Amino acid sequence: MAETIAREANTAFSVLKTLSNEERSDALHQIYAGLKARKYEILQYNKLDMDSATANNLSSSLIKRLDLSGNGKFDAMLQGILDVAALPDPIGKCTLARKLDEGLELYRVTAPIGVLLIIFESRPEVIANITALAIKSGNAAILKGGKESYQTFKILSDIVNQVLDHHTKVPKDAIKLIESREEVGDLLSQDKYIDLVIPRGSNSLVRNIKENTKIPVLGHADGICSIFVDESADIAKSVRIIVDSKTNYPAGCNAVEQLLVHQSVAQDKIKLNQIHQALRNAGVTVHVTPEILDKLDSTDGVEAAGPDAFDFEYLSLDISVKSVESLEDAISHINQHSSKHTDCILTEVKANADKFLKGVDSAGVYWNCSTRFADGFRYGFGTEVGISTNKIHARGPVGLEGLMSYQYQLRGNGHIAAEYKGAGGNKSFVHEDISTNVRF
Repeated sequence: MAETIAREANTAFSVLKTLSNEERSDALHQIYAGLKARKYEILQYNKLDMDSATANNLSSSLIKRLDLSGNGKFDAMLQGILDVAALPDPIGKCTLARKLDEGLELYRVTAPIGVLLIIFESRPEVIANITALAIKSGNAAILKGGKESYQTFKILSDIVNQVLDHHTKVPKDAIKLIESREEVGDLLSQDKYIDLVIPRGSNSLVRNIKENTKIPVLGHADGICSIFVDESADIAKSVRIIVDSKTNYPAGCNAVEQLLVHQSVAQDKIKLNQIHQALRNAGVTVHVTPEILDKLDSTDGVEAAGPDAFDFEYLSLDISVKSVESLEDAISHINQHSSKHTDCILTEVKANADKFLKGVDSAGVYWNCSTRFADGFRYGFGTEVGISTNKIHARGPVGLEGLMSYQYQLRGNGHIAAEYKGAGGNKSFVHEDISTNVRF
């Protein structure tokens, strides 16, 4: 069964990648219309999942991710489809052009990766996000949602399948939606047909997938993001950024989990308590080391930092706080303890910011702004398939560009290698760069 699913998706990919940008974008508009027309029905099914999650005492962070009705999430999901449809065609861009000889020209051209296997937990909007990005980029996709989002997943998948089958030129098998957990293990062995696995969910999910497949995996296991308050930081500005990074969406992988303060700030009771008071007013529990605890005016909402406090992703209104002696110590701590997702420095000294941005080995490095900006939509990517802490092939929020590879196209007119030096002949290559202002 899994082999059949993977093979059918691969066959659909061979057709999808040949469709025009207009045909692919029109399919997204059709999906948008189909989902919008049945919004009420979708939210009713989503409520069933929410009620079940509550009854089964699932974590608050998981329930927040599951909710499709809150904070305009449904409408944002639909708008994301249109945003992707409006993006420039990512296929067929020429990134290198070189004349090897008269009539023999080499082009490096962007091309889709192939078949994507996306396995996700909780977030039902991922179906729309991935479908839009996959179709626009010419990639086929196999999607597997978590059991906690089964009802929402089912209705969304039915609508997408119906739209593709009856209203578009995109092969219906270009987007495959599977429900069985047993099929996932078998799909992870289909490296002949599947080109990339993208897990979105808990660190245990990601780690399990990485350990059980030969297919390349794109994603991140944890979102342990850090903020460092430098000795020159503007405290009023810093407080706004810290509170937003923690409380805007605590369950997000880009929410800050650890706060490092320069020792001069930690020793300044006014500054330190200003930070603590703002977090306390926002309902945040701070997990602090002894040198921080000694300087706090109040212990309300304060707990001692445990042994794993700086290697832990809370995904809740909690944050670990400690003092560091210098900028260099902050960089060293982050490189050792963060998950290489997104880390930020708060400072008014550009030289310190530059050193931090160069020294921290994370996918996103920020200066004086909230870690919550680590998001494909906010980067202008339209939407994203996830955030990658890999260094190859894509890093950070992965949108259309991250779903593209490239091919070398060599266009000749009867040329053969035997005529050239190095292969038995006497002819020399020209190797002359020519214009890349072409599309294929």
